[in-house]
Amino acid sequence: MSHLSVATRQAEKRPNVSFEFFPPKNETMDERLWECVRRLEPMAPHFVSVTYGAGGSTRARTHETVGRIVTDTRLTPAAHLTCVGAPREEVLQTAEDYYEAGVRHIVALRGDAPQDDDFAQPEGRYTNVVDLVTDLRAHRPDLGKVFEISVACYPEPHPDSRGWDADLAHLKRKQDAGADRAITQFFFEPEIYFEFVEKARAAGITIPLVPGIMLQPNFNGLKKFAKMCGASVPDWLHKLYEGLDDDADTRDLITANVAAELCHKLADGGVEQFHFYTLNRANLALSTCHLLGLKPATAEAA
Repeated sequence: MSHLSVATRQAEKRPNVSFEFFPPKNETMDERLWECVRRLEPMAPHFVSVTYGAGGSTRARTHETVGRIVTDTRLTPAAHLTCVGAPREEVLQTAEDYYEAGVRHIVALRGDAPQDDDFAQPEGRYTNVVDLVTDLRAHRPDLGKVFEISVACYPEPHPDSRGWDADLAHLKRKQDAGADRAITQFFFEPEIYFEFVEKARAAGITIPLVPGIMLQPNFNGLKKFAKMCGASVPDWLHKLYEGLDDDADTRDLITANVAAELCHKLADGGVEQFHFYTLNRANLALSTCHLLGLKPATAEAA
């Protein structure tokens, strides 16, 4: 089956997409973020998530960003909420603050592990994300029932992995605590995702496992990301970016095409949802969506 026939068939149905943004650190980055938001808004994503820095370091900016998305756009925001090492009352208050701001979707994450105490946290602080998901569901019944909760999962063993059995058991506990879906760390080979899904289903994990698609055109930066999270970078990808350190335009084209090709292969295997790590770069997200046959909602309605 040719790539063209796959792409043509897939263009007949609209993929379900979501986008991840990060909160701005300065005025220039703020302008870039909101340009990205405005350009991607017509794509009618299922939701857009906003990251939350290590130890809550971007909490105020994240809260401001998701609040503005609620009031100034037609998008549905999902706020990241990291927990490990943080006081339970503080984290749950942040969740309530999001709720009061109109946010109804939380991406519940462990966050960066403390470096020195091996999770030997004082009483009243979170040690894992399962407890956070449990608390979000039980802390206030009305709040817990309203929130949609996404969690993270790893299609390849991450640096802290204790083996597949332990990793899948942990994901199962997140599901049983009340998670609605899991979004994967990025990967580049479709087989990695499909093999992970097979393992997860065999372990009793039934929630949607949404593939996370990275849109990082800086290959050196991509390799750093991959090292931190345990994602493999195939040789063929090294070769595609070789010699392009000073050619940003070509790197952008390659990045969008690699992402779209991966999504086509995943869709051909039955995947209908994609989560794009945009790095606040609208051009790459838009290019990838168009390569998938995804048109702005206004154009489709016309």
